[in-house]
Amino acid sequence: MTFLSYLINGISLGSVYAIIALGYTMVYGIAKMLNFAHGDVIMVGAYISFCTTSYLGLSPLVSVLLAIVVCTVLGIGIERLAYKPLRQAPALAVLITAIGVSYFLQNAALLIWGSSSKTFSSVVGDWSVKLFDGQLTITGVTIVTVLACVIIMVALTLFTTKTKMGTAMRAVSEDKGAAQLMGISVNGTISLTFAIGSGLAAIAGVLLCSAYPMLMPTTGSMPGIKAFTAAVFGGIGSIPGAMIGGILLGIIEIFAKAYISTQLSDAVVFAVLIVVLLVKPDGLLGKHKSEKV
Repeated sequence: MTFLSYLINGISLGSVYAIIALGYTMVYGIAKMLNFAHGDVIMVGAYISFCTTSYLGLSPLVSVLLAIVVCTVLGIGIERLAYKPLRQAPALAVLITAIGVSYFLQNAALLIWGSSSKTFSSVVGDWSVKLFDGQLTITGVTIVTVLACVIIMVALTLFTTKTKMGTAMRAVSEDKGAAQLMGISVNGTISLTFAIGSGLAAIAGVLLCSAYPMLMPTTGSMPGIKAFTAAVFGGIGSIPGAMIGGILLGIIEIFAKAYISTQLSDAVVFAVLIVVLLVKPDGLLGKHKSEKV
């Protein structure tokens, strides 16, 4: 039962990584840029939910919806103010700007909420499901997190393949110039991508802090990095790949903590990533694209 318990915990943690990774892979797949401020949007979403429930006394559902709205607006604002002016700039300039936005959000959170950690109350509640005569307990947070991950992945897949806007996103991803000639608003499509990714970051932040109830301005940093690793692991740009990569990464991390060392678990996670990329550089579900020089 211990092994099964670790497996379930790994799937739960991996589902959070997968939701964050979906935001990374959406932005990279469409805009071809790495938004390293994504992890800090997670933190903002968690703080908005915390303030809504703790200070305003509103219901957890309202707090989650408000966090999604705020993070969506924040994502659009970041794209318009920080990234849109650099649309034709070298990739290095965009990367440095993303790091700058990340530090700005962290320090703004320090000024607003302080550096002390805060106890986050789970938006799911403390219910659980007991199996095998109580030998195995699955928390409500775990169930909701896994279900949310699956629903989001399916919804995004259907959105990008079955809707007009999803078709526009895929067109912009393939060739921005050709998409613009066909009447597609490239700037509007990229802004929508950031909005979706930031909304997902809010959901991930709330679920992450519900499972691990400690909230501080650096809350999203390490999960953000690991989620980016998961996106690369699964094949960045691939929606199913982001989900598979996130879940596998969460399982590897939990088993590494349980059977190897809590101090070395992160090293094991990144070592596995290196091995996978050596064997399959495009990730598990990534597609190799040849570029003409």
